[in-house]
Amino acid sequence: MSKISFIIGGAASGKSRWAVSYFSSCDNVMYMCSADKMDSDIADRIKWIENNNYVEWDVKTSCKLDDPTIPSHKFLIFDSLAHYVSAVINEICPDASAADQTIKKTIEKKVADDLSALIATVQEADGYLIIISLETGFSVNPKDINQSFFREILGNVNQRVANMCNEVYLSASGIQFRIK
Repeated sequence: MSKISFIIGGAASGKSRWAVSYFSSCDNVMYMCSADKMDSDIADRIKWIENNNYVEWDVKTSCKLDDPTIPSHKFLIFDSLAHYVSAVINEICPDASAADQTIKKTIEKKVADDLSALIATVQEADGYLIIISLETGFSVNPKDINQSFFREILGNVNQRVANMCNEVYLSASGIQFRIK
């Protein structure tokens, strides 16, 4: 039976470390990094897991959510939704001062549709997906219009994704709490 988990938390709160550790003894894992470059600590952790647990992971940077190799993996980690949202914002509306509610909804819909398609692909393959994102609810409201625009969109997307997932975890100071 497929399973979709969502882990949110602040920067450097242990989200990626937890996700990687969760699948540490599993083979056929795909680590989907949405950024161009992967965090060196996570890359080292994955290498350690591969070498010590005799497993092989497929690590991809600049990964697209429609990557054709996704269905061939049983376990997937998508890191990070926040970076993906930022990329979609830059693609659709790089100048937040030009944004209106229609543009915000367009961005949110594109991200939600892309994630829904990823989730459907994982469910069809009877896989397990962990989605990682920043939690925006604990931060102050930024004065910078671009940061405020990003925070509002990511917060709305996080809510939608949490409702799509079987389980949701909150990561704080390296400790993960199941909240759904």
